[in-house]
Amino acid sequence: MAETKGYIGMWATKGEIFATNYYPNNCYDEARGDKKTVYQGDYRIMGNHIDYKDDAGFTVDGEYRNGILYHSGMILYKEN
Repeated sequence: MAETKGYIGMWATKGEIFATNYYPNNCYDEARGDKKTVYQGDYRIMGNHIDYKDDAGFTVDGEYRNGILYHSGMILYKEN
């Protein structure tokens, strides 16, 4: 839990075209445009690396650097 605490909350691209909400129970909701929930699944953080697995079994990863999340070619910023 301590390792994920700084990452919990909403992260979004500029313009909020893509956003992911990370919950304390290591689950997430992914939104795209006007759709609040496109994908759901779980995540695991190890240092600055994050691994995802959605409910359909698709896996992807990302990396946090200098307060920015780089995820599948997208750049996400934490919302307040």
